[in-house]
Amino acid sequence: MTSIINPVERAEVTQQLSENIILTTVDDLYNWAKMSSLYPMMFGTACCFMEFMAAYASRFDMERFGMIPRATPRQADLMITAGTITMKYAPNLVRLYEQMPEPKYVIAMGACTITGGMFSVDSSSAVRGVDKLIPVDVYIPGCPPRPEAVLDAIIKLRKKIANESIQERQETKQNHRYYSIPHKMKVVSPVHDGRYLYKLEQETQPPSIAAAPGLSLPLLSENNVNLAQK
Repeated sequence: MTSIINPVERAEVTQQLSENIILTTVDDLYNWAKMSSLYPMMFGTACCFMEFMAAYASRFDMERFGMIPRATPRQADLMITAGTITMKYAPNLVRLYEQMPEPKYVIAMGACTITGGMFSVDSSSAVRGVDKLIPVDVYIPGCPPRPEAVLDAIIKLRKKIANESIQERQETKQNHRYYSIPHKMKVVSPVHDGRYLYKLEQETQPPSIAAAPGLSLPLLSENNVNLAQK
């Protein structure tokens, strides 16, 4: 009679030592708890967030990895930067990252987040790589990357977490690639004030048109021109 490998009955406590004792290390137990309960923050800035939402849909079901999205950075330990990061939003991004408790991880999703993407040439406000602001653990290339790529990045991040050590945490921590919130940037006035195409002669009509018969156009005085400028 062959024995059943996975019986339906509940496993009984036996006297065999190999079935009652589990040998492991603190690092393995700690890393297993971290990689099995990653809480990503509901964070998105552009079109890549649509693919991030699709990864949570029923077809891919990213929650089967134990990943429950959180709406506050104080309860999240994973940030997926899904979308373009602008220089105006950069201080808020760093503030959200610093509010996340340790240990925390970052996944850069999409070409716009990694290198600036199609905005890296013409745009003057797009950040050319989110790793200039916060440390990145895994990069997901593509424009936009599909949900399968997001799942692949999660698997790679889980492998990275599994190889970490508590004793080497401070030595391997990336703490030199992002700028702090109290920056030393100098605030300057804008170059263009919105009136760089303004010309005074465009506000007044030529005398030939004003003197033409049958046209009752009001002549603009200097006071009216000053009011128009304001």
